[in-house]
Amino acid sequence: MGRAPALLSQFLSLSTTAAPHFRASMTCRLNPRKYLNGTAKIPPIRENLRCLCSVAVSEPATSEPSSTPVKKRVVSGVQPTGSIHLGNYLGAIKNWIDLQITLPYDTQQLSKATKETAAIYLACGVDPSKASVFVQSHVRAHVELMWLLSSTTPIGWLNRMIQFKEKSLKAGDENVGVALLTYPVLMASDILLYQSDYVPVGDDQKQHLELTRELAQRVNYLYGGRKWKKLGGRGGAIFKVPEPLIPPTGARVMSLTDGLSKMSKSAPSDQSRINLLDPKDVVNNKIKRCKTDSFPGLEFDNSERPECNNLLSIYQLVTGKTKQEVAEECRDMNWGTFKPVLTDALIAHLHPIQVCYGEIMSDASYLDSVLAEGARKAADVADNTLKNVYQAMGFLR
Repeated sequence: MGRAPALLSQFLSLSTTAAPHFRASMTCRLNPRKYLNGTAKIPPIRENLRCLCSVAVSEPATSEPSSTPVKKRVVSGVQPTGSIHLGNYLGAIKNWIDLQITLPYDTQQLSKATKETAAIYLACGVDPSKASVFVQSHVRAHVELMWLLSSTTPIGWLNRMIQFKEKSLKAGDENVGVALLTYPVLMASDILLYQSDYVPVGDDQKQHLELTRELAQRVNYLYGGRKWKKLGGRGGAIFKVPEPLIPPTGARVMSLTDGLSKMSKSAPSDQSRINLLDPKDVVNNKIKRCKTDSFPGLEFDNSERPECNNLLSIYQLVTGKTKQEVAEECRDMNWGTFKPVLTDALIAHLHPIQVCYGEIMSDASYLDSVLAEGARKAADVADNTLKNVYQAMGFLR
């Protein structure tokens, strides 16, 4: 009771930032005829593209010398189910990966959880004056574009998606909805609607971004250029082909019970993660009980000590110290000495977030206004893209 099989909704942020200092080069050199029959191979994302959370140095928009940074658009999303934990904050809030709710969820809790998720992100520092923060279901263009993109997406491309294979195998055919198969198309819609320049993406979402890029190329070839111009459009590309922002390795936070597994909202044991709203005594208890090892001293990057590397990385990230500083500080510590230090650092780091979260949640009108204004700004951009797609595909409007 109160469970729904699928939902096409998520919490999104649309922001602008100065262009990263690398020259993104992922030009697709494929035979255009292959786009017609869906046989084109999805181009891989280059592993050497890396971008830290703070991106600054930019390239001028024209050949004229200019000191003004070129603003680039970044679109990110997160599912509003489960508790937001330390891994989301340190790795994903600054480098969001696009996630959808395509598995069962509690209908009674979804609305409340969506607002709580938005409040947490605002409390963590997402600035609504710089980013349009909104709920996906408040912008109808998402599902409209998804339907249009679905008509040009070969089923073979979706059948190759690893996440679908793994989740459907685990849950069984009777428990998996069509939304799980088609959600990469919705994700592509989320990104392409906003003519996004960059998308923060983790290892588990690389394949979905590759599909997004391929769909953009396919639609541009099938309906863009002179074909679109003959229908009264501006011609040229309909969609920008987005580039990936791959989070730095150090921002990947692992489970407290298994240093080889990613910290996850879906893990059955709450002991495996630090939730951003965990009170002091809970944080203290989780660090006391977290998995460690029997090696002397503490060190980074020892493959035989994944838990040690993870806990040191967490300490580094919440204190803002360099890796070298942490290595020197903790080299001769034992676990009995280090765990209280880590606990104090975590509590000190989370406290202002928790205070700010409480203030935001106590002012419902403020949160509602942020989401409403974010949806309005997002819709302005999304509706223009959708209009162009309808026109280019020959729909009577």
